[in-house]
Amino acid sequence: MTSAEHDPPMFPRRVTRTERIAADIHSFELRDPAGADLPEFSAGSHVSVRVPNGLVRKYSLCNDPAERDRYVIAVKREADGRGGSDSLIRDVAAGAELPVSAPINNFALTKSSAGYVFIAGGIGITPIMSMIRQLQANGDRFKLYYCTRSPDATAFRGDLAAPALRGKVTIHHDGGDLARALDLWPIVEKPRGHLYCCGPRGLMQAVRDMTGHWSPSAVHFESFTDAAPRRDDKPFTVRLARSGRVIEVPVGATILEALRAGGLDVPSSCESGTCGTCRTGLIAGEADHRDLVLSDDERARNIMVCVSRARGDELVIDR
Repeated sequence: MTSAEHDPPMFPRRVTRTERIAADIHSFELRDPAGADLPEFSAGSHVSVRVPNGLVRKYSLCNDPAERDRYVIAVKREADGRGGSDSLIRDVAAGAELPVSAPINNFALTKSSAGYVFIAGGIGITPIMSMIRQLQANGDRFKLYYCTRSPDATAFRGDLAAPALRGKVTIHHDGGDLARALDLWPIVEKPRGHLYCCGPRGLMQAVRDMTGHWSPSAVHFESFTDAAPRRDDKPFTVRLARSGRVIEVPVGATILEALRAGGLDVPSSCESGTCGTCRTGLIAGEADHRDLVLSDDERARNIMVCVSRARGDELVIDR
């Protein structure tokens, strides 16, 4: 079974506007070519887009969910990625058509009378923009903490400076210096409402580490990665305990991709280690856990096959 067989159904969408909204970040407005309404979406949703070089990438919708005539996505050019974002930004102009899936939501807002805390880093602001647009329209309470390197690297800076958001938005610039990073502890010390975090893995891991005293159901993460393999990644094998089959996992491929290439149908959703759908039993071997779902105790006997790898030469999983 190939990865293409797991791509969601795609529909033609016309790019009606493109705009540079921050350093290396561009927005794209997508509409139905015939002018029809688009399928509804809820705050936190994303769509899959087949970019000109053939890759399929997921992008959060950042416009108001009340809008039915358009989808708006924002894309950051990732210099060390696999080329998806670069292809979209470089090769797509207004008037082009792109295959786009219907919206899917793995990062939905949970109703909370106690309000919401949002922590975003860089391009991680995109799903949160649709959330705060909806909450603002409904009169719900929220506070956004948005971390970027500099004002020029801050997407939606004008929108977030609107008078209606005064006192609800804190933007922190660290200049890329960890010593100047936002102090998260005062934000998460006292659990309140629901917390949503999206951004670089380091930021999300820090939030995860600091929110152990929160109810697990009140802390939500989302991550979309277009990252190249890590420098220390190496090939390994996965042994399937039930059949005895051995699957090779090369550098640049995930366990999930290798299993599917071997003809196995493996459930998944976010494919970024944040939703838990592809959780698989780990029977033997030492895993290099790269998810934001499993607790330390759970990691001894489970692995998220969409992102995690092996520290040694082989893992044995419950399949």
